[in-house]
Amino acid sequence: MEKGAIYSIIGPNGAGKTTVFNCISGIYRPDSGKIFYKGQETTRLKPYQVAKKGIARTFQNIELFSHMTTMDNLMLGRHLHMKTGVWRGATFTHKGSKAAREEIENRGKVEEVIDFLDLQAARNQFVVNLPYGTRKLVELGRALALDPELILLDEPSAGMNMEEKGDLMFSIQDIRDDLGITVLLVEHDMNLIMDISDRILALNYGEKIVEGLPEEIQSHPEVLKAYLGEEEAV
Repeated sequence: MEKGAIYSIIGPNGAGKTTVFNCISGIYRPDSGKIFYKGQETTRLKPYQVAKKGIARTFQNIELFSHMTTMDNLMLGRHLHMKTGVWRGATFTHKGSKAAREEIENRGKVEEVIDFLDLQAARNQFVVNLPYGTRKLVELGRALALDPELILLDEPSAGMNMEEKGDLMFSIQDIRDDLGITVLLVEHDMNLIMDISDRILALNYGEKIVEGLPEEIQSHPEVLKAYLGEEEAV
């Protein structure tokens, strides 16, 4: 995929979309083939090593710490950028300490994410008390807090109402246009996919069907067959 693109992966349930994400992010190891990012092979890297490369992701099923606040969950996205060790962080707590300066700097980054996603009302609320659509945004915010170059969004609109989906569509475009982050998207909402994608890859049973522009994909006979099935003879 090209830098600066919104590139989408579509396919029916079981096509292998989330498996692709898990391979890219180091959760799974592919049985064959190799994965390259910016010309470097990442096939054997662990998830934290992939994150250090500047790749962040969200999950199909929300993976937040429910009994922590939105701010605390977003601060976890800054973990790779925080260099202060446990001893220094625990013992040097005055305002001028390195630990305090680092905390202030990283909280400032998180506040930028909160403003970007309009999560001010949820800042100090426990995640367990938030509506489902807001929790999806918090998970997106945690990924953005990493300051990634590439973000993998796994069904970000699942469980959202039409208004929330509309806001999400603009947010994804802003992630690319305003933040300069390349977006790799898995999504079942075809209206959203066709509206924002630069290119689309269609999968079925782990196999590539076709790759191309949205207008090419939506009318491709193999894509239609994968989603709708073949007409049975009567």
